[in-house]
Amino acid sequence: PDAARAARDAPRGRSLAPSCFPLARTSRRDRCAAHIKAAPNIIAIKTTRASSSPRRAARMRASTPSRTSRVKSSTTRARAHAWVRAMCRAQSRKSRRGASRRARRRRRLHRVCSVMNAQNVAIAAGAMATIGTIKYVFDKPSRTYVDGENTVGQEYDAWTQEGILEYYWGEHIHLGWYEDEELARGAGTLIGNKVKDFIEAKFDFVDKMREWSGATSPAKVLDVGCGIGGTSRHLAKTFGAGTSVTGITLSPNQVKRATELAAEQGVPNAQFQVMNALEMTFPDDTFDLVWACESGEHMPDKKKYVEEMVRVLKPGGKIVIATWCQRETPPEFTQKEKDNLQFLYEEWAHPYFISYEEYERLLKGTGAMESTGAEDWVKNTIASWRHSIWVGVWDPWPVVFAGPKVWYKTVREIVTLERMHRAFDCGLMTYGMIKGTKAIK
Repeated sequence: PDAARAARDAPRGRSLAPSCFPLARTSRRDRCAAHIKAAPNIIAIKTTRASSSPRRAARMRASTPSRTSRVKSSTTRARAHAWVRAMCRAQSRKSRRGASRRARRRRRLHRVCSVMNAQNVAIAAGAMATIGTIKYVFDKPSRTYVDGENTVGQEYDAWTQEGILEYYWGEHIHLGWYEDEELARGAGTLIGNKVKDFIEAKFDFVDKMREWSGATSPAKVLDVGCGIGGTSRHLAKTFGAGTSVTGITLSPNQVKRATELAAEQGVPNAQFQVMNALEMTFPDDTFDLVWACESGEHMPDKKKYVEEMVRVLKPGGKIVIATWCQRETPPEFTQKEKDNLQFLYEEWAHPYFISYEEYERLLKGTGAMESTGAEDWVKNTIASWRHSIWVGVWDPWPVVFAGPKVWYKTVREIVTLERMHRAFDCGLMTYGMIKGTKAIK
C-alpha cells in the first residue's frame, strides 16, 4: 500500500529512483545493499505506474498484497538484484567519466592560467621597467648651468627659435598675477582655464610690480633680463614717449625678436641689446628705474648682480626685483628638499637660489640705499605654473605638429612646471619681491 500510494502521489515524468536510493558518499558495497533493500518497492512502484487505466490501477491497489508477495519471489528478487547491480555499475562508470572530465578541465584550466600568469608577470615587469626608465630620464636634469659657456643664452636662443614658448606664454616669459576673487573662481585650473587669460595675467603682473615699485614717470628705464621685450614695450607704452626703456639679455635671438615686435607695435622708445648683467657697460647713475623680473635666478653671483644694478641706478631712483627664491634657513633643508632644489637648479640652467630676505640684505649691504622692502607674492602667482600646462592641454596642436624633438622637450617642461608648483606650494620656494630707493648724495 505504501508503494502504491507513493506511485499515485509522485509527479509524472520524473524517475523515483534517485529519491529511493540514499546516494551519500559511501562505498559501492553499501550503495548496492541500499539499492537491493529498496528494489521490491521500486518494482512495485514501477508495476503500479505501468497501469495506465484508472480501473486497472484500482484493481491493482486492491490486490497489492498478492502482487507484493509475487515480487518477493526468488526469481523476481534475482532480477531486481541484477538490475540494481547493473545500475550501480553504470553509476560508477558515469562517476569515473565525470571525474575524468573534471580532471581534464582542471588541467586545461591550470595550463591556461599558467600561461596567463606568465604573460601578466611579463607585462607587469615590462610596465614597471618602462615606468622606472621614464622616471629616471625625467628625474635627471638635462640643462645644467655651466659657468663661462653662456648656458642661459643658448637655452633662450633655442626657445625663441622654436616659437612654442612665445605661442603659449606670449611676450612675457614670467609668471602672472591672479586676484583673490579670480582664484576663488578657479582661475589657473583645468576647468577654470578661461576664468582669466594666461597671457593677460602677465600684463597684470607687470602693472602690479610697477605700482609696488613706486615709480611714476622715470626718464630712463633699464630692464635687466628682458626676454623678447614684452615688459620693456609695456612699460614704454605705459610711461609714454617721455620715457626711454632699454632691455638687456644674453640671447641674440631674443634681442632680434624683441626689436621686431617693437617695430611691429610702433614702440620706438624701447631698445634692446645683448649684455651681461654682471658686467654692464653703462656709466654709473644712468637710470631712474632699474627693473629685474625673473632674471636673478640665472645669475651665478647674486651679490654682483645686485651691486651692478645699484651702480647704474641714479640717486633717488627706484630698483625693483621679482625672482624665484628658496626659503630662508634655518631650519636647514632636509635631504629630500636638497634633492628637489638640485633638480630645479639644473633643469633650467640655474646656478642656485637664495631667499628674498637675503636679496634685501644684499641690497642694504651696498650702503647706497635709502630704503628697502621685501615681500612674498607666492599666493597670487603660484597658479601660473599649472595654468601654463592647462593652456597646452586645451590647445595642443602647435606641439603636436612640431615633431618628436619638441614633444620630448615639452614633456620635460611639463614635469618641471609641476615640480615648480609643488616646490612653491609646500613652502620650499617663495616668490620674492624686493625694492629700494637709492639715497641722494
